[in-house]
Amino acid sequence: MAQHVRVLLTEEEVDARIKAIGEQISKDYAGKKIHLVCVLKGGSFFMCELAKRITVPVSLDFMSVSSYGNDTKSSGVVKIVKDLDEPLQDKEVLIVEDIVDSGRTLSYLMEMLKDRGPKSLRLCTLLDKPDRRVTDVKVDYTGFEIPDEFVVGYGLDYEQEYRNLPYIGVVEFD
Repeated sequence: MAQHVRVLLTEEEVDARIKAIGEQISKDYAGKKIHLVCVLKGGSFFMCELAKRITVPVSLDFMSVSSYGNDTKSSGVVKIVKDLDEPLQDKEVLIVEDIVDSGRTLSYLMEMLKDRGPKSLRLCTLLDKPDRRVTDVKVDYTGFEIPDEFVVGYGLDYEQEYRNLPYIGVVEFD
């Protein structure tokens, strides 16, 4: 099946929004050190750009969870592929995610990480699809609210392709 990508959010729009989020996070965490937890693989592009725009001290860690496999819809089964390297006890933790879709993965992840004793635990996502939500998840920082379309670029992929696009696009199948 042939496919092409239609631009949804330009590189300039994404860059400007990440800058604004970084400024807000810097204000909210003034005088504190923040520990960013990136949800791999898609969140890595967003977290790197976001971290560069945060002015308070930052530390980083990574974890990989999966609920998609090679499909365009979440399976609902959350699998931890790579856990964190550092403890979260007494840290100001901000989970950085590429997209919040059904909410299942993030809801599970937030509950699991809350049990590890962080001082605070918040969520930042580049993209939010509220129309797909089946589980309530509190998102503290949102880049863009988007319609229920399958998006790629800026770290998001379709079968490991399109991650390197500098914009957010919609995959359309012919």
